[in-house]
Amino acid sequence: MASQPQRQESQDPMNAKKTLSRTPTVRNDYRCSMERNQSGKYCVRIQVFYPRHAWTLGVFFLASSFDRAMKKLEESLDFLQRNEEKLWFWGVDRAEDMGFSAEFLREAGLKLDNRLEFPRRATTLSLAPEREVPAFVLGPVRRGLAESVEAPRTRSADAAD
Repeated sequence: MASQPQRQESQDPMNAKKTLSRTPTVRNDYRCSMERNQSGKYCVRIQVFYPRHAWTLGVFFLASSFDRAMKKLEESLDFLQRNEEKLWFWGVDRAEDMGFSAEFLREAGLKLDNRLEFPRRATTLSLAPEREVPAFVLGPVRRGLAESVEAPRTRSADAAD
């Protein structure tokens, strides 16, 4: 008898719509970190987990200022969102041709990040696959990255006093 109401619910368009909206959606999970290197440039690392293929990709880029790093981060997130299938195809499915994947990333101003450890001070972001990155989502990311870059400098300034 318990199966009968389920059939009725799935046949009723109003209930079917509610059921669809409650189903968990697949989301790409991004971890972003920013550090200043020895030459004073901002090194931005992005680690993305694509759940549809259960695949993780790490990339990084350098920027000369915080504002340029944030602009490039937005462009990079858009690129990684739009090209998930292509990156997976050339990065995993056709892994013997990693040169193409690296070249594809290089065209977007990104480099493969082969480092195993990711900084603990990272901001996170979850986005629906193949969707644009909404601007309002980047506000908390910007604040988190600004705090992570400022914290080491504050500690070293305190030590100098």
